[in-house]
Amino acid sequence: MRRMITGTVTALSLVCLTALAQADATITEGRVSVSVKGTGLSVRRAGGWMDGLGTGVRARLYTVYQGSRTDLTKWKDAAPRTAGMTQFSDVDWNLHGRRFTNGTWLCIEFNKSDDAPCAKILR
Repeated sequence: MRRMITGTVTALSLVCLTALAQADATITEGRVSVSVKGTGLSVRRAGGWMDGLGTGVRARLYTVYQGSRTDLTKWKDAAPRTAGMTQFSDVDWNLHGRRFTNGTWLCIEFNKSDDAPCAKILR
């Protein structure tokens, strides 16, 4: 399945669903979503959420560039949230306009899920 929207950030989940989006992208893979806010190679905020509540839910951001993975943040506790009947665990980071190399994948992982969606940062 493929869908496209003109923009500057390409988003790709690890299950090969691709989408082109504007500088702000939200990508979902299974129970996990990643959200990236920024312009071009500069990212202001990034975070995500995982469906369902649980104790001890933590998340971290990592990057992948040219096949090399680098942890971007340390593990952070996710906050339990409820919106109507929907329950999820939420976490975000202020990246203060951090610039990434063109083609870097910005990914999120939760300690309670194997899903790890990514957004590709492009000029």
